Amino acid sequence: MRLSTETRSRTPTGMAGVHRFDVVVIGGGHNGLVAAGLLAKKGFKVCVLEQREVVGGAAITETPFGPDFRVTALSYVVSLLPPTVVKDLDLEKHGYQVFPQHGYFAPAADGSALQIFSDRKRRHAELARFSPHDADAMERWDTWIARLANVLGPLLSTVPPALGSKSPIDLLELASLGWRLRGLDVERVGDVTRLMTSSVADVLEEWFEHPRVRGVMAVSGIIGTWAGPRSPGTAYVMTHHKLGDIGQGAPSGAWGFPRGGMGGVTQAMRKACEALGVTIRTGATVDRVIVKDGRAVGVALVSGDEFDADTVIATCHPQTAFLRLVEKQHLPEAFRRDIERWKSRSGTVKVNVAVDRLPEFSAKKGFDPEVHGGTIVLAESLDDLEGAFQDAAAGKAARAPFADLCIPSVFDDSLAPKGKHVVSMFTQWVPHEWAKRPNKAELDAYADRVIARMEAVAPGFTSSIIGRQVLGPHEMERDYGLIGGNIFHGELSVAQLFHMRPAPGYANFRTPIRGLYQASSATHGGGGVTGIPALQAVQAVIHDR
Repeated sequence: MRLSTETRSRTPTGMAGVHRFDVVVIGGGHNGLVAAGLLAKKGFKVCVLEQREVVGGAAITETPFGPDFRVTALSYVVSLLPPTVVKDLDLEKHGYQVFPQHGYFAPAADGSALQIFSDRKRRHAELARFSPHDADAMERWDTWIARLANVLGPLLSTVPPALGSKSPIDLLELASLGWRLRGLDVERVGDVTRLMTSSVADVLEEWFEHPRVRGVMAVSGIIGTWAGPRSPGTAYVMTHHKLGDIGQGAPSGAWGFPRGGMGGVTQAMRKACEALGVTIRTGATVDRVIVKDGRAVGVALVSGDEFDADTVIATCHPQTAFLRLVEKQHLPEAFRRDIERWKSRSGTVKVNVAVDRLPEFSAKKGFDPEVHGGTIVLAESLDDLEGAFQDAAAGKAARAPFADLCIPSVFDDSLAPKGKHVVSMFTQWVPHEWAKRPNKAELDAYADRVIARMEAVAPGFTSSIIGRQVLGPHEMERDYGLIGGNIFHGELSVAQLFHMRPAPGYANFRTPIRGLYQASSATHGGGGVTGIPALQAVQAVIHDR
C-alpha cells in the first residue's frame, strides 16, 4: 500500500536525545493538527508526534491501486469545519476546498429508484411518486428537525459540566448551561428526550409510511454505529449528522467531499502547521507520557527520544492514551475503570474500488451528475437494515450488507485518470469481534456480497472493477489506531454522550493528570471531521496557562 507523500523527520538509530517544546501533541490526525496549528499561532512552540509515516489519521488519501488512482481509504466526507479553524489556519490558502454533498439516490433491485433532491420542490414531487403523505411529511420534518438542531447544534461547542460535582465552579457551569437552554419549551424538551432515547426506526415510523423512504433516511442513524435502526439511541446519531449552526455561524451538518480526498484536508492542515512553525515528527511511536508528581512533563518515544513539555495533548483513542501510554499508578482507579469499559465496537467495512467506467443504473440510464456526484444508498427498508445488523449481532457477516456510496472522482479530476473513477463504499455489518483478528476469506466474501448488491442495481459494475481494497474492523484497528474499528473513537450511544464522553468528570478536555489534555474524537463534539475537540482542548490549555 502506497501512502501520499509526507515530510519525514526522524532521529537516526542510536542518536536518541531530549527535545524541548511548550506543547507536545500525540497523534497527527485532524484534531492533532488543528490543536497544534492554533497553539502555534498563539506563540507556543509545538511538536506533533505521529506513529505512521503520514499525518492525517483516518482522514488520508492513499494509492492502493497505483499512482494514477487516489483513494480516501476510510473517512470520506468532511463536515464543514468551523469558520474559526478555516480562517485561523488559513486553510484555503493551503489547498482546502470542499464540494458540497447534494442529494441521495437509492436504487432498488426491482429496477426503481428513490431520489431525494436538495431542492424542496423537486424532492416533494419525487417523494409523491412513492407516497403523497411522505412528500408532505418531509416538509414538516425539515421544520421540526431544524428547530431541534438549532438548539442542539451549539451544544457541540459547549464544554459539558461535571454533573454531580459540588464544586462552585462546576455548579456555575451547570447554571450557565441551563441558561443557554432556556429557549427550550416543554414540547421541545420532550422532543429532545425522545431523540436521545428512541431508535431511529421509532421516530421515522411516526413520520413516514413508505418503507423505501424510511430505509434511506435511517442510514444516517446507524452509520459507523454498532446498533441497528431499532436500537435505542440511534435517533440521536441521526440528529448528530444533521445538526445545524454550532454557534459560529456555519452549518456543521453541511457535509462535503474535499478536493484531493480527505488527505486534501489534512495535508492543508499540515502545511498550515508547518507555516506556523510546528515541528511534525512522523514514524514517531510514543512509548509513554512522562509524569512526575501528578503532572505531565513530556513524552518518551520507543526510540528513546524524549520530548519535554509543560503541556501534552493526546488525540489518539482514549484506551490507547490512558491504558497504554500512561502508567497505571498515575491514574485514579475509577477513571481507569471508566476507560476500560468504554464501548468502541464496530461492524464497519470500507470497500474501495477503482473502475474503468461509471456505473449505469437500471433505474436511470446514462450519466446524471446528481446521481453519480451525490450519495448512493443501498438500503431498501428498515427491515433490510435491521436484518443486516442482526446477522452480525449473531456472529455472522451480514448476508445483505447495506452501503453508503460516493464517486468523488466525478467532480474531482485529481483522483483518477480521465474516464476512470474511484468508488467509496462505506458498508455494515460484520461481527465486532473481527477487530481482534484478521478474517480475510470471510471479509472478501462479505465484500463480494456488497459488490453483488451494487451489480443488482447497476449491471456491469462488477466487470468494471480494476482494483479493490477491503478494510474491516481489524485493519482499521491495526493500521489506523481505531480500536474496535470505531470511526468515532467510541460509540455515540446515550451512555457515552456529553458529560460521559469519555468519562464522567473528565468531559472538559482535561484529564486526572495536570498538564495532560485530551482532544480525540471520543471527547464531546467528536464524531466527524470537525476539529471541535481540538478547539476545546486549545481553549482549556490557554485558560489553564
